[in-house]
Amino acid sequence: MKRGIQLFLLFISLSVFAQKGNVDTAQIVIPNRYNSVEAQTKPYVIMISADGFRYDYARKYKAENLQKFSSQGIQAKAMIPSYPSITFPNHWTLVTGLYPSHHGLIDNYFYDYQRKEGYAMSDKKNAEDGSWYGGVPLWGLAEKQGMISASLMWVGSASDAGGKRPTYYYPYHEKFTPSEKVDKVIDWLQLPMDKRPHFISLYFPEVDGSGHHYGPDTKETENAVHLVDQAIGELVQKVNNLGLKNVNYIFVSDHGMIKVDGANPLEIPEMLMDKSRFDFYNSQTLLRVYVKNPSEVKTVYKELKSHKTEDYQVYLDKKLPKYLHFAARDDKYNRIGQILLVPKAPKVFLPKGKTTSAGKHGYNPRIVPEMKASFFAWGPEFKDGLVIDEFSNVNVYPLVAKILGLKIDQPIDGKLKVVQKILKK
Repeated sequence: MKRGIQLFLLFISLSVFAQKGNVDTAQIVIPNRYNSVEAQTKPYVIMISADGFRYDYARKYKAENLQKFSSQGIQAKAMIPSYPSITFPNHWTLVTGLYPSHHGLIDNYFYDYQRKEGYAMSDKKNAEDGSWYGGVPLWGLAEKQGMISASLMWVGSASDAGGKRPTYYYPYHEKFTPSEKVDKVIDWLQLPMDKRPHFISLYFPEVDGSGHHYGPDTKETENAVHLVDQAIGELVQKVNNLGLKNVNYIFVSDHGMIKVDGANPLEIPEMLMDKSRFDFYNSQTLLRVYVKNPSEVKTVYKELKSHKTEDYQVYLDKKLPKYLHFAARDDKYNRIGQILLVPKAPKVFLPKGKTTSAGKHGYNPRIVPEMKASFFAWGPEFKDGLVIDEFSNVNVYPLVAKILGLKIDQPIDGKLKVVQKILKK
């Protein structure tokens, strides 16, 4: 389909969260919402995501504030992203407790053959249309139970996904500096008790941008880590100055970053160029194939497998490893495709004559350690000075719900028992 080609070209030509023209930076406030009397007694959770903040960056680049605060609270050796380890799927997983195949954001760019419509993360109309997003995000869960929430640029927070937007939010843009975002959070926390958010989600894109453009092992990425770390220090200090009780911080990332072999890219198999038979969607670290005639799937699979190479593997959607939760049996919205070409890191698929960024993500985090994300937490609800093993990011959702006293009223993939040991009670 023509739309498949358009989405593919979008991925190549647009940078993450590309912005054109004038950008509206005004806050949006949903009127006539108030904290219930019970909600006013609950803890606060400030959930911070630094996009692309690899699991080892805090130590590697000596992020003093993050190391100090997490050493007083919780440090995970790493957090395991959901597959594929890319931005939109994992940010939505963090706030819904669902794997990408279960919440529907299976990629940053994809086509829905039932809707006959494509989704592109850089398309404002798509990004703010909640019908694309499955699950109930944490802010929606809070709002439904009488607790005010706020969000600064988190994926999906400007949409009505799950039925309710945050009371306070900003449509996505990159005009605010990290320090300016900190001040927005402080403004929220100075509101009267009945209007003050108890769940705040906050997003920083700088580390991911530097990792893509320059690579993970560069001075530019180190500087971006320090920029975010400085903002965390400012945030904690300014919150402390407010004198609020029971403020808790959860610092996460969506994925890691690896330097890729852009000089020797993998060629997209020539047979897939026949658009009368196929659509394909290339995120460079994963190539998804939709075969238009279902009776041809097995034949095409065998033909693609016959091109033996050590640089990528070919899977039927039914045969992808179960632990990735990305096979046909998991595909709730039928968006993944029937055949997947999975390159081995640091290889990427590129159209002829095209180039790629220095750093990439999207690989299997169980095999490629550079894909692993960060998890730190501190505050009165967390135990002191505890280092924990790796865990899957679907488990963050029930953790936040537990701290805030929210009842989870829909099925999720995350399990509180995985992370409950980090709480004092």
